[in-house]
Amino acid sequence: MTSPNYSDPERNQPDRISEAEHAVMEVLWDRGTLSATEVCDAVCQQRDWSLATVKTLLSRLVQKRAIATRPDGRRFLYSPLIARADYVGGESRRLVDRLFGGKAASLVAHLAETEALSDDDLAEIAALLKELKQ
Repeated sequence: MTSPNYSDPERNQPDRISEAEHAVMEVLWDRGTLSATEVCDAVCQQRDWSLATVKTLLSRLVQKRAIATRPDGRRFLYSPLIARADYVGGESRRLVDRLFGGKAASLVAHLAETEALSDDDLAEIAALLKELKQ
């Protein structure tokens, strides 16, 4: 299983993942290969979903090439085809490109100006920047 290359503009990546599909992906990223019932056990109660809803979301993710499926007796098992880090990197880049003209500094400035960053956040950003400069 190879992950799409999110740094390549000509990449062959899955279609955009909805918020509901992302919840399913988080379970698969955290727990690995699971059946639909096991995914449902992790998310159905907190989201008020049925097993049918989870199966629909899994089917969409298979169609989007975000997860793989394989038979296991009378059930199917699902596993991620894209790594969480690759997905987050791609989504982060899209956000910065779409809302901040491709400039990550503009995103950080916006968060600072709107007081969305705590003192701890600012200290962590400063430490990361210092580490990246070395």
